[in-house]
Amino acid sequence: MSDRGAGGGGHGPRVDSVDILVVSWNGRRHLETLLPALAAQRDPGATVGIRLFDNGSTDGTAAWVGAEHPEVEVVEHPVNLGFSAANNRLAEGSSADALVLVNNDTRPRPDWLAELVAALRASPPDVAALSGCIVDWEGERLDFGRGVMAFDGHAFQLDYGRLLEEVEIPAEGAELLFPCGGNMIARRDAFRAAGGFDESYFAYLEDVDLGWRFWSGGERVLSAPRAVVHHRSKATSDLLGNANRGLLFERNAYFTAFKNYDAELWPQLMPAVQLTLLARTQHLLARCNPNGDVLALDPFRTAGEASEAASGDRGAAPRTNPSAARRGLWQRARDIVALRTRLRRLARRLGGVPAGAPAVVDDQTVAQVRALSAIVRGLDGASERRRQVQARRRRSDREILERFPLYMVPTYPGDEELFASAGFESLWPEDLAPVRRLLDDVMEVER
Repeated sequence: MSDRGAGGGGHGPRVDSVDILVVSWNGRRHLETLLPALAAQRDPGATVGIRLFDNGSTDGTAAWVGAEHPEVEVVEHPVNLGFSAANNRLAEGSSADALVLVNNDTRPRPDWLAELVAALRASPPDVAALSGCIVDWEGERLDFGRGVMAFDGHAFQLDYGRLLEEVEIPAEGAELLFPCGGNMIARRDAFRAAGGFDESYFAYLEDVDLGWRFWSGGERVLSAPRAVVHHRSKATSDLLGNANRGLLFERNAYFTAFKNYDAELWPQLMPAVQLTLLARTQHLLARCNPNGDVLALDPFRTAGEASEAASGDRGAAPRTNPSAARRGLWQRARDIVALRTRLRRLARRLGGVPAGAPAVVDDQTVAQVRALSAIVRGLDGASERRRQVQARRRRSDREILERFPLYMVPTYPGDEELFASAGFESLWPEDLAPVRRLLDDVMEVER
């Protein structure tokens, strides 16, 4: 790889130097492919550095890189700080004009870096970042071309997993809501001014959050589709496990919505966002765990229904004192709840679990409940970060959503019924039309 400097051409910012930022956690086997591919890049006409953050690896990454690739600057940390904080540390230590982020489990094509640098140089001054294209390892299917955001802060890689000949890749210079953190270039000053990645995220949706902050701050994100990397999808994320990964998705999605919606839209969308989070948790608890149906019981409603059925069987038997009857039903329901509580306490004292008690064993349910706890714990910090985001706002969400409308995609069990319900519809702002799609419409769903 060339280390020769050159003037920044085109009409955009000068890009005389770039630093490629790589974060790795027990990914030495991936680096054995990535680092040679970086060394073989076509000269981008700029000074190039490679900065690697070793995120508490135990596979000998740092020693191996030092011996085999001494040109790479390695920053070691004893524990895993996460993707977000690690990239921020690398960015803080960089003096380059531009930062290039690439996943450690990728294989960039030889002209990848030159394409990113050329695209940034040709961009107008209000462009903070550009995102390249990501395909699967074989080069047959799309991983990332553009992303869309759901109303609750979740996001989708549009057409993920579909054959390349079946999808429409964004045109050169097309506007994107957010860059993909696995293949992007950003002006270092813009990245730093926006606050970099939110380190509380650890990993996942940090790039969606950053893109939204770029846009609300008056900047833009564009596509550079000729800058292509091949990706071993989920090779690193699988190390986290389903429960941990699910926690991050749910927590980070909520905070992305909480921090970034402006003062007009957040109060309008908050009820739908929070109901969706709670409804998904309730559905998982009740439907995906042994004896979970107990958690969906309403003893008061059950007593009332039983009373109505019994009175119907008696035919013309009069209800001379409905109020007294209702008070009696409520008292019996309270007695039932109190009895169950006493039995459970007794069982715990005896070291056992009562027969028929619910048990939370499903990974997705565990993730969901942990996410709720993490949201409550993290709300104070997220509130301060919301204040900072809104203080630098230069563009309203209405203007942003004219370009990138919100999606409503049933993704979890129970979503279709929830989104179609009259109660949910009553919470949705009348003047904000979502793009309603099924998951199959958005991406290739694994069967």
